[in-house]
Amino acid sequence: MNKNERHLALKEVITARHIGTQDELVRALKQAGFPVTQATLSRDMKELRIARVNGPEGPRYALTPEAEEKRLQPYLAFEIESISFNESLIVVKTLPGRAQGVAEILDSFHHPDILGTLAGDNTVFVTPRSTKKIPKLVKELRGMAVEVRMK
Repeated sequence: MNKNERHLALKEVITARHIGTQDELVRALKQAGFPVTQATLSRDMKELRIARVNGPEGPRYALTPEAEEKRLQPYLAFEIESISFNESLIVVKTLPGRAQGVAEILDSFHHPDILGTLAGDNTVFVTPRSTKKIPKLVKELRGMAVEVRMK
């Protein structure tokens, strides 16, 4: 059992089942073939940014939005070919057929400076909340698209 496999099992368990306590989570992971100590579980949850959230069925563990961003961000690096802009719009060129997925990932970030996206086959139009923030937003988007390629 390696750490990546354990992390994947942990994410699968909290996504598939309503788990409200760490004891329940330890038991569920043991049933899945990943016996863990409370200390290891706590470290894993911190690394994966798993938090206890309130839902209609009561408290449960879930991935935080920041964790989802971290998980999805590497896909941007492989899908985006270029990012350009003018005074009012940002245009993201992707691999053929990938624009819908890139737009969905960008939308999932709930970035405060992005008003919305519109995707075609290989092009995503990103509408900024303010045209004054376009250079900053382009810099952030380029950083996301390059970050993983450089690792």
